[in-house]
Amino acid sequence: MSRIGFSPIDVPSGVDVKIDDNSVSVKGKLGELSRSFSPKVALKLDNGVLNVTRQDDEPESRALHGLTRSLVNNMVVGVSEGFQKRLQLIGTGYRVQQRGNGLELSLGFSHSVPVEPLGSNTLKADGQAWVVVSGPDKELVGEQAARIRKIRKPNPYSGKGIVYEGEVVRRKAGKAAGGKGV
Repeated sequence: MSRIGFSPIDVPSGVDVKIDDNSVSVKGKLGELSRSFSPKVALKLDNGVLNVTRQDDEPESRALHGLTRSLVNNMVVGVSEGFQKRLQLIGTGYRVQQRGNGLELSLGFSHSVPVEPLGSNTLKADGQAWVVVSGPDKELVGEQAARIRKIRKPNPYSGKGIVYEGEVVRRKAGKAAGGKGV
């Protein structure tokens, strides 16, 4: 059984954490994030260390304990270091161009596809075949990357499409060529 909820969260210097009842706001060099949590868990800040405790041992409270700790930790890491996802465009003629704070993707459609950033995310074209999504909110960075990938999912037959960095696309065999047939 996981004990993630009991791990303390070290708050780095330059990060300001404010706790009001069930809501937490974290402010750092990359921005400010706030979120409210269930009253079944309590947050306590002592000397730069944040601890999450639960009120009882009910299954729901135990689940919320680890979840709350992970979410608060992601908030602290996000405003201090940030999160980043890289996507690669694979295919002949597939390319990306920077357009202001957004991107313009050419993915084999009859038109180019504009992409605007969500929330406080930043979108960057790294060369012609790479897209970098970065921001302080891990959830928004993942959502933005998933939306971009959804525009042209990787094809298991040709291998073309948009893939995450390090993602392995399992290839399928195509039709068997000629043979004894009718």
